[in-house]
Amino acid sequence: MLRRPLPDVSQPARRLVGLLLEKDTVRQPYALLAVAGLADEATLRAAVERLSQDVGPIVADEIAVIAALGRAERARLSEIDRSDRFSSPPPSLTDAWRGAAETAAYVAFARRALGAAADRTDAIRAGEIPYRADKAFTDREVVSLGQAARVALLRDEPWLPELFDRLLPGVAIAPTPARTVPSQALLYELVRAAQDFPTPELVTAIRTVRGNVRHAGVPKQLDKMLKKVEAALAERTDVALRLPRLGFGDDGVLRRKAGDYEAVVTVAENATLSWEKDGRPLRSLPAPVRRDHAALVKELRELVKRVNAQLVTLARALEGGFTVDAVHPYGWWRAELAGHPQARTLVRRLIWEIEVAPGEWQAVLPEAGDLPDAPDDAAVRLWHPLRCGPDSVRAWRDLLSERRIRQPFKQAFREIYFLTPAEEETRVYSNRFAAHLVHYRRMFALLRARGWTSGRVGPWDDGDGDAAERTLAAGEWQVRFLHTWYDWADGDELASTDQVRFARRGDGAWREATLADVPPLVFSEAMRDIDLFVGVTSIAADPDWTDAGPGRTYWERAGFAELTESAASRRDALERIVPRLKIADRCSLDGRFLVVRGDLRTYRIHLGSANILMEPDGSYLCVVPDRDKRDKGDGRVFLPFEDDRLSLILSKAFLLAADTRITDGSILAQITRS
Repeated sequence: MLRRPLPDVSQPARRLVGLLLEKDTVRQPYALLAVAGLADEATLRAAVERLSQDVGPIVADEIAVIAALGRAERARLSEIDRSDRFSSPPPSLTDAWRGAAETAAYVAFARRALGAAADRTDAIRAGEIPYRADKAFTDREVVSLGQAARVALLRDEPWLPELFDRLLPGVAIAPTPARTVPSQALLYELVRAAQDFPTPELVTAIRTVRGNVRHAGVPKQLDKMLKKVEAALAERTDVALRLPRLGFGDDGVLRRKAGDYEAVVTVAENATLSWEKDGRPLRSLPAPVRRDHAALVKELRELVKRVNAQLVTLARALEGGFTVDAVHPYGWWRAELAGHPQARTLVRRLIWEIEVAPGEWQAVLPEAGDLPDAPDDAAVRLWHPLRCGPDSVRAWRDLLSERRIRQPFKQAFREIYFLTPAEEETRVYSNRFAAHLVHYRRMFALLRARGWTSGRVGPWDDGDGDAAERTLAAGEWQVRFLHTWYDWADGDELASTDQVRFARRGDGAWREATLADVPPLVFSEAMRDIDLFVGVTSIAADPDWTDAGPGRTYWERAGFAELTESAASRRDALERIVPRLKIADRCSLDGRFLVVRGDLRTYRIHLGSANILMEPDGSYLCVVPDRDKRDKGDGRVFLPFEDDRLSLILSKAFLLAADTRITDGSILAQITRS
């Protein structure tokens, strides 16, 4: 078959480039260079000259590198070019980023550019360059450095951790006591790069900077962005579980001399710094150390922050790996996770499955016993209750409760969600969490905190509905949670929840999938998130809801409804907790309620909403919790997992069991009312 020659596009390309170069601002320079290369060398040189004017050495270097590439490489780079520095490239551009990461000349530029940026912030800190708030880098430099960072992160370059340890503080912390930053734009751009291609070292560096930055608004913004970074890191299983040892011994202890004293950094559930003299622990930082070893004290305090940031990152990455069903070699896991000086105490409190023979998995809790003999190449994965029967789940929950082992995230008590007959009927969508009224601003914040993306809804054109989205299983699956604007209530915004739908990636696009085709772990973990959104933000959990109308009808129905999976898990925990309480003889579980016998009344606390009904007439008791003073009895109640609603239920139980000692007039008036 004869191949026809390609048409000559040099003349229209030359004309287009000429028109673009006449503009005051040239947008998408990569694309411009790609078009200029289709014209002739003179046009390409003119484009390079124009794009290199007044942009600084970093951008000028980038332009020169791109101009020297072949046509195909320039065209490939033009796919990642963007002028909007406030949003990350869509996931569909991952292949284009891989192309950039395979272009040797651009990879070399990325290292030079990021190194030059770190050198500049070092010079600002040293006073060699005058400090001006938010002026360390130009807008165009921010875009170029963000793209350089993405290429280096995608390649997981070994020189990146040390460089980011210089660059991130350099752009985030002023060299003066001022509450400003050298470049807020580059700080956020680097975090957006981490959202696209995260590494554990960068996440730790961001967390460390977040704890030190003095600008009032930056920590809150970083907290929001970090949620997306951590969700993305959990999906990048090839790098997610990598931790540096930082000089700690195998026992998780690091010791440093400071004159006659010794600093001791110990990693247990978290990292702590203490001081000793002649082997005796001291209550506080010794005055001579504070005076003579201030630099060491600062270094060790920073180390504690960094280790704690690493532990948070590791826990999030492990939990997020459930949908990937991540598997590790036993030898590596034993040395780099279970035996790692910082990770070991976290890892040992989780249940793991080891493939001791082909297809035969043995579940172990390292904290409770020895590890089995298995070859180094045997597979290891996190245990999930979805994969085993109720008796096994019950046994693990009993063991954790008896040994008072608090897991770093909810695992043994984790809720599981199976496809229901109703969902088999609807095939492509679930109504399981539809028709709930929620406090919209709370739910929007929680969506972002859990790594979901969502636009705002509200009473404006095209603002009545949206679908919150999250990708799972290393980007292969997408879940969508539909919700609509509902109304205002006492100055608060309400939304109504709707369907849940799933899609699978195929041929570079999302294809809607039937619920039956969704992998069980992906389905369960996605529905668990949505159960959390509804359970935490529903107006049914608002103890002082007083609005009338449809909202009140929903509140009365949902506030005492049948238990969801999350509430059922709470009930299972209470079955183990209540017998150990000082008020055990006054408490019992009855279906979806914790029944508490006081001296004035008997109370029924709903295990989903924590709302209270009083016997014998079933009247409602409003108890608004003091979030700063949640009484948990004697302060020694062991909770096998962190759950605010569980803590609230227990605090109400202790309050009502001693109802004759209640001093709050509004509560007493309700209890004693005829």
